[in-house]
Amino acid sequence: MKNILITGGAGFIGSHVVRLFVNKYKDYNIVNLDNLTYAGNLANLRDIENSGNYTFIKGDITNGDFIQQLFTERNFDGVIHLAAESHVDRSISNPMEFIMTNIVGTVNLLNASLSSWKSNCEGKRFYHISTDEVYGSLGAEGKFIESTPYDPRSPYSASKASSDHLVRAYNHTFGLPVVISNCSNNYGPYQFPEKLIPLFIHNIRNMKPLPVYGKGENIRDWLYVEDHAQAIDLLFHKGTIGETYNIGGNNEWKNIDLIIKLCEIMDQKLNRQPGESAKLITYVKDRAGHDLRYAIDASKIKGELGWEPTVKFTEGFESTVEWYLNNENWLNAVTSGEYQNYYEKQYVSR
Repeated sequence: MKNILITGGAGFIGSHVVRLFVNKYKDYNIVNLDNLTYAGNLANLRDIENSGNYTFIKGDITNGDFIQQLFTERNFDGVIHLAAESHVDRSISNPMEFIMTNIVGTVNLLNASLSSWKSNCEGKRFYHISTDEVYGSLGAEGKFIESTPYDPRSPYSASKASSDHLVRAYNHTFGLPVVISNCSNNYGPYQFPEKLIPLFIHNIRNMKPLPVYGKGENIRDWLYVEDHAQAIDLLFHKGTIGETYNIGGNNEWKNIDLIIKLCEIMDQKLNRQPGESAKLITYVKDRAGHDLRYAIDASKIKGELGWEPTVKFTEGFESTVEWYLNNENWLNAVTSGEYQNYYEKQYVSR
């Protein structure tokens, strides 16, 4: 059986990847390594937590000795590296946390992989998941391609750019078998409610203000999280070693247009008068270094491997809203902090 390490597997994107691999690959032992910081939520994985091919380990990737010991004990055949600090606002207030997790943590994983596989890299793979934010900001035209020069504008994107460069360096210098992907904004179930869509769903339901940076004219490309998980599966197994792939939703929206659409859907779902939720929109001072536009050209992964998004945004967006409204207990537990007690109840007290 193959032993696969998925870092950050209790997070938003990570939990979808873990679920997909546990259910699809019964001949894999899936080890989910997560430090359960504020965005790691084991309740995201209740449906598979007792599966025979799944193991959860609480641990910090910034602890190099711990990571080396874990690789020695588990003899991993592959790594899918999702663990990261990812919220831009938090990186502005605390850059060092992002440097430690996103840069030092990644190097610890690279070193452990290199040490574990140095005698034989055949069939091994280190897959590093990154972001489109490393490319900087676009004007009204054009899209990011894999060879777009890096131009990160925030401590978050700079830390991810650094980790990307280090992953490539370990491939070129040491021959470590790596694959990198850079994705656009994800949306869907189980996203921590500091991000736009779940935060605004929560605020609309509770008649709280909807804080919009600047005039809301920033543009993002939105990708349904399960489509992203499918792309990760494909690249982990069939992506070309040493290559980078962009993963996007072909789905650009101005923030304000997305928010107005969300308000319309919420008015319908909550039986409110049309326009009632939109009255909650409140314009606030723009974020420092706020990139105007991101857009991904995903033609490489489509041309080489046949992947493209399958979920239309109108369908995915409405089903996402429906999920959060139907899972009020999950959202309330996260916003109240109660979700952080789940590890103690489910694992420590056993």
